Amino acid sequence: MELFHDVKIDWLGKKWYFLGFSLIFSVSGLLSLLFWHHLPLDVDFTGGTVVRVKFGQKPDTDKIREAASKAGLGDVRIQSIANTAESNNEVYITLAQKQTSEASLDRGRAAIVKTLTTNYSKAGPEDAGKIDLDNAGRGSLSAWLEQKDPEHLGGADSQNAQTHYEQQAAAIQNYRDVTHGGLIDSIDGLSSVADAAVVSELKQDGYLSGFAIRNVEIVGPQVGNQLKMQALYATLYSLAGMLIYLWFRFELIYGVAAVVAVFHDTLITIGAFSLTNQEISLTVIAAILTLIGYSMNDTIVVFDRIRENLRMTRREPLTDLVNRSINQTLSRTVLTSGLTFLTVLSLYVFGGEVLHGFSFALVIGILIGTYSSIAVAAPMLVAYQDWRAGRGRRATLPAAKKARA
Repeated sequence: MELFHDVKIDWLGKKWYFLGFSLIFSVSGLLSLLFWHHLPLDVDFTGGTVVRVKFGQKPDTDKIREAASKAGLGDVRIQSIANTAESNNEVYITLAQKQTSEASLDRGRAAIVKTLTTNYSKAGPEDAGKIDLDNAGRGSLSAWLEQKDPEHLGGADSQNAQTHYEQQAAAIQNYRDVTHGGLIDSIDGLSSVADAAVVSELKQDGYLSGFAIRNVEIVGPQVGNQLKMQALYATLYSLAGMLIYLWFRFELIYGVAAVVAVFHDTLITIGAFSLTNQEISLTVIAAILTLIGYSMNDTIVVFDRIRENLRMTRREPLTDLVNRSINQTLSRTVLTSGLTFLTVLSLYVFGGEVLHGFSFALVIGILIGTYSSIAVAAPMLVAYQDWRAGRGRRATLPAAKKARA
């Protein structure tokens, strides 16, 4: 499918406009990285505790943040989760490294639970000392039932009591976590899975906090530093591998031009995160590596057409030949990049806050990657060839070999 026929756009004639555009965004991002927001890193790289919390009703993030501030936890990060209808009432609460030392990172969960219980829970003063049925684990609930012994089975001294109350605790946990997604609507509802005496005891000495801890992730500072270095190495190794491939497949100048264009894309994308003060996580690094491959693929398509046209005509000025090559691949570029851009734009708009960083990197990367293939990589070939011609050297851009019969 070809969208454009006989296109004659003078791309290289606008190279100074392209250069100005690239300089503005590259320098702006670089200045932000150096002097303004710097490199905003997620807890994946800085270390800290991430707790996933589900609430019975839509959570008030401002109230949660205020509760954390009252508890002295500092400026915690709260991220809403809205990927599905079931997760609309869930948030990620991140306690960064500066609020916890490496030795006490495992206390993050307890600190956040205590904060929510004290300042956000539905429990009142009359519930002090009672068991929280929304957050009690199977072991703690079983031990609590053995101590209370509502069915008078002999308490902790009886093996039958221990086994029976472990079964009751397992049934209650399954009712809460599997049937009701982690939260109990009403203690009366437990009568369908637990004995009447147990339910009566839970109604008397248990309460529902209205929130539940679904998951806890802890990243130490050393692990964060290792991930940071591995992300940097992954990016550099991918650029080096592509340079070697293009050197072997085309010519060194092709590889240099493509790598410079990809580095330009990466710098602008990371600069966009710094300018907007959005944190860079492991998923963002995955998106950046993806856009590196995507941008490189688009650049190789243009380079391959340039090489094919060099075989067919050697007398045409290189500037005209490069313009013609870009115009010949323009339909393919618009179709592939346009459809991919619409896909990632939909992911950015409808994907929820959890995927926001990943999709934002792809949106910026695809736009800049497509632009750089035309406005950065191709003009570098012409500039290099003009430089060699000015020094009285022969052309170095190889044409494609003729296919054997």
